[in-house]
Amino acid sequence: MALTSDDVSRIAHLARLELKPEEQAAMLQQLNGFFGIVERMSAVDTSGVEPLYTPLSAVQQVSLRLRDDAVTEADHRALNQRSAPAVEDGLFLVPKVIE
Repeated sequence: MALTSDDVSRIAHLARLELKPEEQAAMLQQLNGFFGIVERMSAVDTSGVEPLYTPLSAVQQVSLRLRDDAVTEADHRALNQRSAPAVEDGLFLVPKVIE
């Protein structure tokens, strides 16, 4: 998947970046290089390879430090919403700002 100068211009516009022509050419080369690496990585057959939750687990045994899923704080929703101008069913009501 090779990008064109038009693609880089569109991406720059969406990101609200102003690129000079030489910057655009450099960015095109960098992005195409990145996508080339992604394509090479996608071509590797990874069937039968177990996913790692951390790269460290490939070289040594790692135990997960999990904690109990327990409530540790009281519910302060009503207290926090007292200063809100408008609340309904536990939700903050805000004015519509987008047409």
